[in-house]
Formats: sequence, structure tokens, C-alpha cells
Amino acid sequence: MGICNRRHFLLTICTLQLITTVERQVFDFLGFMWAPILVNFFNIIFVILGFFGAFQYRPKYIISYCIWNTLWLGWNIFMICFYLDVGVLDKNSDILNLGTGSFSWWHVNGPGCKAIYDVTEPELFRPARPTNVTDCVLDYEVVEILHASTQCILGFIAIVGGICLSKVFLEEDDSFDFIGGFDPPLCPS
Repeated sequence: MGICNRRHFLLTICTLQLITTVERQVFDFLGFMWAPILVNFFNIIFVILGFFGAFQYRPKYIISYCIWNTLWLGWNIFMICFYLDVGVLDKNSDILNLGTGSFSWWHVNGPGCKAIYDVTEPELFRPARPTNVTDCVLDYEVVEILHASTQCILGFIAIVGGICLSKVFLEEDDSFDFIGGFDPPLCPS
């Protein structure tokens, strides 16, 4: 596998990560899930940094992208554990919405879901939470776990691809020719 194949592989992974993160960001905005919105925003920034690093032959950018992806992997594992109620985590707690009382957009708007609300207890400063949601094709927990699992797979592949590509870039860092400056390695067309 040549340098250009590795580079194109990482660029493809960055593109897939960017598309899936933006999609996830849209649905987190619809549900006012503030902690995931913030973390998704940082992921978008670091994916762009990783894309730029792979495109411009910058190993330090790729290394920072790999470091971020390890944190991103940890966040998504936390999300999976959160929606599976592992240990002391409770999916009905206010951890992800930072105390605003909002909930996943998929909870009410999932495929085929019908929500039933209790209108006797209106809370003025909190969004109305359904008392019961029925007829869902996929429960919202499954949708959120699928989102996080997809990000885990892409993040792991990005870490491995980023380490391999930055290793190649660092080994070939002797390309300064003292006359014209930096000449990036050429890819065969």
C-alpha cells in the first residue's frame, strides 16, 4: 500500500466522520442535547484538522487528530453505556442535556413512535417529556447506540490510519531540498 493509498484512505475516513458527525449534530440540536452538541462541535473541528493534515502532508495535525479520536472513542463508549444504563448511568438523567430537561429527539420522533404526554403537570421551564412512547420500530436507545457505534468504528479506523500515515510522513520528512523548499511526495495518477 503506497503513501497515496494510505492518504486517500484517511481522507475518506475523515469525510465519512464529518458526514456522520454533522448528521448527529443536527439531531442533537433538534433535541437540545447540549453536551453532545459541544463534543460534536469539537469533533468536527478535529476532523477538519485531520483532513487538512492528510491533504497537506502535516504529520503533527494528523497526530493531534489521532489523540482527539481516542477521546472521541471514549465519549462514544460512554454514550453507549449511558443509553444501556450500565452501572450508575441512567438514560433519564440530565447529564447530556446539562440540566435543561430536554431529551433525545429520537425519543418522540423515532420511526413509528407515538408519544403520550401527561398534561396535568406542566413544568414551565422544562420541555414536556412523554409519559409513554409506543409503536416504535426502533427505540431511541437503539438509534443513539447505532450512532455511537458507527462513530466508534470510524474513530478506531481513523486512529490506525492516522498512525500509519503520520509514521510514513515522519519517515519521509527529509524532502527539504534547500533550493525550492518543501516538495510533497507525488502521487501517481
